[in-house]
Amino acid sequence: MIVVGGEALVDLVPGEPLDSTVDGGLRALLPRLGGGPYNVALAAGRLGVPASFLSRVSTDRFGCALVDRLTASGVDISLLQRGDEPTTLAVVALDERGSAHYTFYVEGTADRLVADPGPLPAETTALSLGTLGMVLEPGASAYEAMLRRESARGTLTVLDPNIREALIADPAAYRARFVSWLPDVRLLKISDDDAAWLAEGADPIVAARGWVESGVDAVVLTRGADGLSVITAAGELAHVASRTVAVVDTIGAGDTVQGSLLAWLHQREVTKPAALEAGDWREALAYAAKAASITVSRSGAEPPTADDMAVTV
Repeated sequence: MIVVGGEALVDLVPGEPLDSTVDGGLRALLPRLGGGPYNVALAAGRLGVPASFLSRVSTDRFGCALVDRLTASGVDISLLQRGDEPTTLAVVALDERGSAHYTFYVEGTADRLVADPGPLPAETTALSLGTLGMVLEPGASAYEAMLRRESARGTLTVLDPNIREALIADPAAYRARFVSWLPDVRLLKISDDDAAWLAEGADPIVAARGWVESGVDAVVLTRGADGLSVITAAGELAHVASRTVAVVDTIGAGDTVQGSLLAWLHQREVTKPAALEAGDWREALAYAAKAASITVSRSGAEPPTADDMAVTV
């Protein structure tokens, strides 16, 4: 099965404007269940592959709703830890393109207190990590230990840093830590913007080639309207265009790419991305682009099901 580790939180997404004479033009905030790794697990589970979510989730009302949504999406929760700490909140602001910007409330919340469970179940074939789970301590150190242990036993290890600058107090230290993970990462999925931030302004393709030289088998770049690209250890560059859809917002788009890539690899029993050729990668990226196009056509992070993928042209 695929194990996804990281935070589960509630996005507070703008709704209709309030009375500007009373509330200064603010919008009502609507709760949407999310978190990068949480969305990855949902995407994989909805696409019909065995996925398990590893995190610490609150026993508050938000936490119970998060767990209910996992089970409704076919995600295994046997690795979940529960606690009475509050659920992490992310207040979302959307720009004119529908892109999301976040303000986080993370002090003393449940997900950052996840404990290392020790060796993952023997049936684990892939471990996916990222976003706040790899930033906020003490959970970040627990996930890092899992990454190194699972890499050593040959598990397909997948990382999406999904940078949230506001929560990275020491960018230089985080960048150094990121580089230290690369020998234990087989597949790195990253946005152009995050790649440029991590590489301090370098071209994302150039940065990706450098990360491959550091030991990563393949780097998938999400490029917004410019589609998806992959750079492999064999020096290959494959690319697919984005699908044209009416965008509601981009919340969960990158997470859907991650989850759908995991599903595609699992369905074909691929545990070593280095074994894929350019044609395979174009098929995988096209599948992920299709899944992401469905997500961005919906409000909030609502990854498609296998049935959605079958009926959407």
